[in-house]
Amino acid sequence: MSSWLIYALLSALSAAFVSIFGKMGLDSLDSSAATAVRSVIMAIFLVAVMFAQGHTSHLPEIFADRKALAFVALSGIAGATSWLFYFMALKAGDVSRVAPVDKLSVVFAVILAILIFHEKVSLAHAVGILLIALGSLLLAVF
Repeated sequence: MSSWLIYALLSALSAAFVSIFGKMGLDSLDSSAATAVRSVIMAIFLVAVMFAQGHTSHLPEIFADRKALAFVALSGIAGATSWLFYFMALKAGDVSRVAPVDKLSVVFAVILAILIFHEKVSLAHAVGILLIALGSLLLAVF
């Protein structure tokens, strides 16, 4: 099994627990404040991982490349808004409906990759993306 697939499956499993733990923790909390606290905890954890892996030497190159840093910053802002809206949706709705709609991000990411990076998509890939979209919408509506 390819390493990218293992990491992607671990990412999906971790994301599933974001939904479960988030819903459990949001019962009587403000979703924006909870998201901010979650972000601080994530930042501390990720900085600790960076130190543990000995990757601190890469920080100067990240800060030196202004274009890359701008896109990393934009990615961070996009992630933060995603989490804010996700936690707001979890607070108001069921995980079994919110999580599938959130996975429409896969469909949006593929469409944007085609438009921005001119990535090619096979017919089988397109059918799979369409099925993800239809499945997400079916789970949300019914």
